[in-house]
Amino acid sequence: CFSAPLQKPALETVRSSLRLLNASAYRLQSECRKTVPPEPGAAVDYQLLTQQVIQCAYDIAKAAKQLVTI
Repeated sequence: CFSAPLQKPALETVRSSLRLLNASAYRLQSECRKTVPPEPGAAVDYQLLTQQVIQCAYDIAKAAKQLVTI
């Protein structure tokens, strides 16, 4: 089975989607680490943290969708 090489706009879309996917996954990992307070008794804003995690998950899903639709 022979597949045609990606056209330049499609290749840029793939690169852009992969960058978004990678950055969002890294950010999600970072946000999840914040659930453990740096020191006992330190305050954690779980509402803000939850919003950040939801945004990261959305960005990951968006990037994945872009890759699937190319």
